[in-house]
Amino acid sequence: MHTEILFAIREQRTNEIKYLIYKEMKPQDILVLLKKMTSVGKTLSCHGLAESLGLSASTVSESLERCKKAKLIDRDKKRVNVLALQEFLIHGIAYVFPVEAGRVGRGIPTNSSASPIKENITGSSEIYVWHYVKGTSRGQQIEPIYPTVPEAALRDDELYQLLVIVDALRIGHSREKSVAIEELTKRFNPKVDP
Repeated sequence: MHTEILFAIREQRTNEIKYLIYKEMKPQDILVLLKKMTSVGKTLSCHGLAESLGLSASTVSESLERCKKAKLIDRDKKRVNVLALQEFLIHGIAYVFPVEAGRVGRGIPTNSSASPIKENITGSSEIYVWHYVKGTSRGQQIEPIYPTVPEAALRDDELYQLLVIVDALRIGHSREKSVAIEELTKRFNPKVDP
């Protein structure tokens, strides 16, 4: 009986620890999922993902585990649950990872200042950028979803566009959000498995 109680306590503590580890998404999880969306049909190892995103392999591995627990990726951690990710981005990203415009500075354009949002918005005078020393644009700086975003975006145009869409969902006004939802749907729907 005494060993059963100890076993039950140990199991409860193990479950509590697992809950603490996986209970919340982290910003890098979104970056990893978006990169996986741009890599559909390609095999990217954990190390390949890490290198392309400027993350450590262990960070990517932990991220994939959290995504699996959140049911945003399959059990094998290979395929993104496109519909679940789309729903989360449209309805939850602004609440889970909110952002506000900051001071004016140099950086890389995002939100309504970059493709694919800027082509669909007319008359917007606001310029938003991710702070980046080598950036060529000046505008209101917004914090990227993760610090390595500017470098990762410059290496992968498709990822850059998805990150711009995510920023429009995080900070955009109703017009930008509407365009972002339309652009996200265009990019995600062909990738939904039948």
